[in-house]
Amino acid sequence: MKNPRVLFWLIIILTIIAIFIDLPFLSSPNFFIGSFHVQRDFSIRRGLDLAGGVSIIYKAHVDSLPSDQQKDALIAAKTVIERRINFFGVSEPVVQTATVNNEERIIVEIPGISDVDSAINLIGTTAQLTFWEEGATESARLQSPEATADGGQAKLATPSALPVGFTQKTDLSGKDLQKAGVTFNPNTGVPEVSLVFNSDGGKKFADITTRNVGKPVAIVLDNQIISAPKVNTAITDGNAVITGGFTTEQAKNLSIQLNAGALPVTLSILEQKTVGPTLGETSLKTSLFAGGIGFMVIVLFMSILYGRFGMIASAALVLYTLFVLAIFKAIPITLTLAGIAGFILSIGMAVDANILIFERMREELRHGRNLPVSLELGFVRAWSSIRDSNISSLITSFILYYFGTGIVKNFALTLAIGVLVSMFSAIVVTRTFLRLVYK
Repeated sequence: MKNPRVLFWLIIILTIIAIFIDLPFLSSPNFFIGSFHVQRDFSIRRGLDLAGGVSIIYKAHVDSLPSDQQKDALIAAKTVIERRINFFGVSEPVVQTATVNNEERIIVEIPGISDVDSAINLIGTTAQLTFWEEGATESARLQSPEATADGGQAKLATPSALPVGFTQKTDLSGKDLQKAGVTFNPNTGVPEVSLVFNSDGGKKFADITTRNVGKPVAIVLDNQIISAPKVNTAITDGNAVITGGFTTEQAKNLSIQLNAGALPVTLSILEQKTVGPTLGETSLKTSLFAGGIGFMVIVLFMSILYGRFGMIASAALVLYTLFVLAIFKAIPITLTLAGIAGFILSIGMAVDANILIFERMREELRHGRNLPVSLELGFVRAWSSIRDSNISSLITSFILYYFGTGIVKNFALTLAIGVLVSMFSAIVVTRTFLRLVYK
């Protein structure tokens, strides 16, 4: 803070980086810096209310569960749906639970998708995972490649063709599966799918594999066989690996299906709707227009009230806007109408810090101190008020983010980022500009 020239050049570098990120035609830069390949998407991600998308309301059938397990089952279903959508690359879905007329509901909003049917297929209407054994029909059994043991962990081998004739449903289900993931064979590097069961599931799985050595066991999701690995040996520790010459994409998709199948409740669709991109585009243009008008009014107010000081603060405010937008695109943050409101509100807070500083400077000037001394004292003596007010705003943002859902979280996050950058803008950028101008 003692050397304004060093800070000035730091601000110049940050401004150049921010402009580079903010330029619309550089939203997906692809270039080399020495031997490093840089490829990054800096496009603005828009939420359902701005980009359009799909909204689906599910009814969660929890009546069959004990009352003390219904809440946990609903939360687990919400978590599984979020994970499944995220695994498929859909950015920032909004998944929340609600109770309406004693019915438990799960509300899903997916921005950027216009086809309701594809969204429903993506989520899965029931996503019930079950495990089945073969019946007594000998012709239903197919020979499968033998699996090998690796590191003491038993493996399953996936047949090249899906067998038929599975008639015995086991008591092992998706609620017994703790997680599924993609691993790679340390010897061959071939992708595999790992299964980890909970304690009860491990016992059930041990019984199933013990009585089905040399036979396939079908993994069924929503009455569709997604895999039928052959049991090479009894698996008693609750951990298994499915092999079968998967590609990485195939292993990933299988693990997604297995994880998604861990839904402890069935779901039925109550309502589905599509928010058109035209409506979202209109909302975005209206919001940006309102924000632009507000920004111009602030600049005019500061310039009239504080003269040259106000103009310098307005220049710092322009940089503040560039910095915040660059952070939104770099993280990235999905912008909604509520998020834009948080951003505009943080602009007012940035101006508020400058007003406190300038009023303190005026007081020092009225006490007969010269301009350079008044400038420094204005920043020093206004800092405690700026710090406390911004910390209180950050605490509020944290509470909203922690306890809120959907657009409330988006508002809290954009507000918090804006408040942090506004402190940097008021204390560092404005101060550096004033020092250089009046040195």
